Amino acid sequence: MVLPIPDTHCQVLQAQAYKGYRMNYKTKFMLLGIPLVHITTGSLENGRYKRGIAKGWIAIGDISFGVILSVGGAAFGGIAVGGLAAGLVSFAGLAVGYFALGGGAVGMVAAGGGAVAWQAAFGGLAVANEYAQGGLAIAKHANDQIAEHYFVNNLFFSSAQAILEHSRWFLLLLILPIIQSLINRKKHRDSK
Repeated sequence: MVLPIPDTHCQVLQAQAYKGYRMNYKTKFMLLGIPLVHITTGSLENGRYKRGIAKGWIAIGDISFGVILSVGGAAFGGIAVGGLAAGLVSFAGLAVGYFALGGGAVGMVAAGGGAVAWQAAFGGLAVANEYAQGGLAIAKHANDQIAEHYFVNNLFFSSAQAILEHSRWFLLLLILPIIQSLINRKKHRDSK
């Protein structure tokens, strides 16, 4: 396969990806045989995308397994953040964990658009054994004063409610990498 000569910063990065360029950073410090930090990206190899799998106490990658913190498309670990996340505390589009917060959330306690939990659930659809609060709530105490008291006095749910109410503002953070990319592109053009 012949690649065209890249003339922009974006094409340079694409060309590197075609050549199998991959970022893979691991700290030399190991604890119990696991690196403290492991960050990796995927790459194109033989025309196919090979996912970056990160494993560490703190792991960041396409698929990540982190003992303390895991961030990735699919994240598994203590605190897991990603598109799909499973962990003690999970934040994701689909979150599974003891404390789960996401579009779809499943856990001991869960909050999100659709929340299913053993003890307490909060969201548009909230299903739980004991406490549920939301548009459609199913539990022993669903949308009543006892449930209201539980959710107001629970740190996870009061925090989750604040996050869910202001989540639109987090979308503004997506603009920052775009602005940085445009600045880098302009600098690259100006240096020619």
